[in-house]
Amino acid sequence: MKIYSWNVNGIRAVISKGKWDEFITKESPDIICLQEIKAKDHQIELPKDGYEEFFNPADRPGYSGTAILTKVKPLSVIKNLPKDIEEKYLKDDGYGHPNKEGRVLTLEFEKFYLSTVYTPNAKDDLERLDLRYKEWDPAYLEFVSRLQKDKPVIFCGDLNTAYNEDDLANPKANKGKKGFTLEEREGLDNFYKAGFIDTFRHFTEGNGHYTWWSYFAKARERNVGWRIDYFLISKSLKEKLRDARIHADITGSDHCPVSIDIDL
Repeated sequence: MKIYSWNVNGIRAVISKGKWDEFITKESPDIICLQEIKAKDHQIELPKDGYEEFFNPADRPGYSGTAILTKVKPLSVIKNLPKDIEEKYLKDDGYGHPNKEGRVLTLEFEKFYLSTVYTPNAKDDLERLDLRYKEWDPAYLEFVSRLQKDKPVIFCGDLNTAYNEDDLANPKANKGKKGFTLEEREGLDNFYKAGFIDTFRHFTEGNGHYTWWSYFAKARERNVGWRIDYFLISKSLKEKLRDARIHADITGSDHCPVSIDIDL
C-alpha cells in the first residue's frame, strides 16, 4: 500500500497549475493525506479517479485544513481531537482555537488508524510556541497513543519541526528560531519515546533530504531546505514497512510530498 502526505499550501492553486493531475498520474497513491488545503469542501473539485474524499476544513476561510483521499474504504472518520483531550489541553491563544483550524483528520481501517496532522506553526516571533509545547504536542501525542491501544497507528503531515541538525540546511543559523527550538524538538522527541518510528530515518541517514523550501533566494533550486514533513508509525508496523521516500521532484507547493510503502 502506497500512502502519501503533502502540504499543498492551497489545494485550489495546485489544481489550477495542473500539478494535481501530474501528481496523481505519476504516483497513483492508494491513500493521499493533505494538509493546509485552505478551502471548504464545496470549493474543491478534485479529479479523484476512484478515491473517496474526506475533508476537515478550518472554521476560518482560506486557512489551514486537512483532507484524506482513499481507495480503501474506512470503517470510521474522526475529525479534530476528541472533546476530552481538547478540554484537557487546548484553548484559544488569541490567534485562534487550534481544534477549530481543521488540523487533524483520522480514518480507521480494519488493521490500523491513519491520522494526518497540520501542526501549528510557532510563528516568527514564537507567539505560538507555548501553544505548541504545552498544549498541541501533548494533546496530539495523547490522541495517537490512545488510538495505538486499539490498533497500530500511522500518522503523517507537516509537523513544522526539524528534529536534528541533519534535517535542515542551516542548523546553526536557525537554532532557537521557529521550527528548530528546543521546545519543538523535545515535543517531537516525545513521540519517539512513546514508540513511534520516523519512517524516513529508518531507511536514510544524513543531510540534504528536505521537504520544505522558502520561496525566496531560489532556496529550492539550491536545496536550502528543511525536513518538516513526516510519516511516523507504531513500532508494531516496523516489519511491514517497505520504503519511505521524499518526492522533491514534485512541485506545486513550497512543500513536496512524502510517502511510505507498507504491507497492510
